[in-house]
Amino acid sequence: MSRARIQWIGGPVLKARVSEPFQIHEALAVGEQRLLGEVIQLSGDLLTAQVYEDTTGLKPGDPVIGTGLPLSVALGPGILGHIFDGLLRPLGDVGEHWFRPGLAAARSNEFEFEPRLAEGDEVRGGQVFGEVAGLGPGRACLVPPLIAGRVRSIRPPGTYAEDATVLVVEGEDGAEHALAMQHDWPVRRPRPAAERLSADAPMVTGQRILDTLFPVARGGRAALPGGFGTGKTVLQESLAKWCDADVIVYVGCGERGNEMADVLNEFPELEDPRTGRPLMERTVIIANTSNMPVAAREASIYTAITVAEYFRDQGLHVALMADSTSRWAEALREVSGRLGELPGESGYPAYLASRLADFYERASRVRTLNGEEGSVTVIGAVSPPAGDFSEPVTSHTKRYVRSFWALDRGRAQARSYPAIHPLKSYAEDVDTLARWWQLQGNSEWKDYRRRLLGLLETQARLERMARIVGKDSLPAEQQLSLLAADLMNEGFLRQSAFSEVDRFCSPKRQTAMLRLMMQFIDLAGEAVERGVSPAEIAAMPILRTLQRLGEEFGEADLDSKPQLAARIGEAFHALHVAEENADAR
Repeated sequence: MSRARIQWIGGPVLKARVSEPFQIHEALAVGEQRLLGEVIQLSGDLLTAQVYEDTTGLKPGDPVIGTGLPLSVALGPGILGHIFDGLLRPLGDVGEHWFRPGLAAARSNEFEFEPRLAEGDEVRGGQVFGEVAGLGPGRACLVPPLIAGRVRSIRPPGTYAEDATVLVVEGEDGAEHALAMQHDWPVRRPRPAAERLSADAPMVTGQRILDTLFPVARGGRAALPGGFGTGKTVLQESLAKWCDADVIVYVGCGERGNEMADVLNEFPELEDPRTGRPLMERTVIIANTSNMPVAAREASIYTAITVAEYFRDQGLHVALMADSTSRWAEALREVSGRLGELPGESGYPAYLASRLADFYERASRVRTLNGEEGSVTVIGAVSPPAGDFSEPVTSHTKRYVRSFWALDRGRAQARSYPAIHPLKSYAEDVDTLARWWQLQGNSEWKDYRRRLLGLLETQARLERMARIVGKDSLPAEQQLSLLAADLMNEGFLRQSAFSEVDRFCSPKRQTAMLRLMMQFIDLAGEAVERGVSPAEIAAMPILRTLQRLGEEFGEADLDSKPQLAARIGEAFHALHVAEENADAR
């Protein structure tokens, strides 16, 4: 172990005089408490490090000891269903310390182990060598990716500590590797995969405005920017509960303590809609609030993506919710300032863009080393000051994501949730995902999406005109366009996260609702061409039904779709007959 002595310290950053070799990103034990740190710069005989815990009490002359290993976290079956800090150390219960300072904060879980190999078997990196008993996914024990060889010994079925040796592998070079149910992996190094696969299906979120207008591919990347009060956290919680991922990794990165406390209290009480059991059984929460050490905030998103990749390597589909990357970027800025680096735009370090790329590019759909398919889908919330999407974190993030879900304060104030602005958002995988919708029986999806966005764009243009000349002065076709856009906003795009019926909308139900509304709009257009006024169409009772379709047409009502379509046709037929009778008189 290499040793050094602190020469200077300022907040989470220290400089130490070294007499032995250290490595960049090497994990350190700092001071008498052995606080966790990491080498971030080497210059001659000076070492610069950041410390991931409160540095109060450290002073020049205190020891700095190198571990010889990169900053790593322990990945194993004890992760799932628990809450950790930014370096994957278990957090204490309410009323206890958030942190147990130092490197000794290890997990001490015991699991019932069931071997899947026998002595003499050949093993390779990423292979499953055993499983643990328990509910939920993610219970496989993996051979570390860089180890291969022959099984020399393996423990029989039984209960063992998570960090106890259960498998000994004789490597190809003759060296022995003692493996436990958990293994360490550097947080800044992506875990290897056999093959990176292209997107071919969406991650279904259950939110109509996302799945229909701005889908994110499974294994893709999405940004969720929005100012204070626009609903980022509620939307991410809804996605965590309802998206079709096997495992949820939720990282609260620098958010306010009261918001994170709500998450910590609510998640253990949420019911998994798939199984009826607690959602926490397939969730990992990494909590790093704004009052926790700032350097740990910088590492927390790398910890989260490493955990997500670990479950991906078990052949699972993982959704990672990062709330928010703006607070992570602020931590970068603070540490950079203490290092005396030249600031870039808005004071952020010049390497902000490359760090964002390092994070988002680890989202992927892959063929794992074990031959299975797994994915990590990243959804990163961004908190631009005053909702300014031109600020550096948002503008750089747009370069690395494929789906951009722009939250709008105006829509939030109008209680139109999710408050995603349909004209400021986009998705780049629409052409790729159209085939998936065709397989679901919705070959018109792409056309419907185009028509819907066209209606909303026309509405934005006509409303500016209507404020000048008055809505009633517009031609009938334009008045109908406004009426149709209002119907889509009210009946299709608005969706309450607190509604028992409408908090989740399956692709099949989304397709049915969209067809019913497009049927109404098409028939309304034909009626206007025959001389029916938009005011008469707006007074039709069937329109009220469509406006409340999300609440009144649930998953159990899909079989009633033909009857509702017939009612729409009958309503317009009755309107047509009434018009003919009026003309005859």
